[in-house]
Amino acid sequence: MIASQLQASRARLFKEYKEVQREKSADPDIQLVCDDSNIFKWTALIKGPSETPYEGGVFQLAFSVPEQYPLQPPQVRFLTKIFHPNVHFKTGEICLDILKNAWSPAWTLQSVCRAIIALMAHPEPDSPLNCDSGNLLRSGDIRGFQSMARMYTRLAAMPKKG
Repeated sequence: MIASQLQASRARLFKEYKEVQREKSADPDIQLVCDDSNIFKWTALIKGPSETPYEGGVFQLAFSVPEQYPLQPPQVRFLTKIFHPNVHFKTGEICLDILKNAWSPAWTLQSVCRAIIALMAHPEPDSPLNCDSGNLLRSGDIRGFQSMARMYTRLAAMPKKG
């Protein structure tokens, strides 16, 4: 049973890998890369969505895919520091229902990236992992939140000039 699950998981990831290679130009906001030596380890570079404080930033995500994938969700975290209510500032952990109880095997690593980009554009301040960020939004201080988020985007997610 275990071996066949592992084979199914590998086959699924290999299929996703081939799709990612094919679709590189189709989704310019997402660059998914598989680790050369381990198909269960992936990284992604995602572009901050336009008209958000993250615009212009490029954020790196780390994927750790379980051997039970796609029956279980991947673990995903931000490697790039981001000021967002649903992302833990120190660990990069992401609070997103599809990565927890709303996971479905229909999701792919690519669609998870899209969901994370959507979360960046539409934060959920009522379930914060970053309380400072959540409190700013909950108290209605949108400008305060945006200026902090923009500052961290500039510091952590933009290429240094010079």
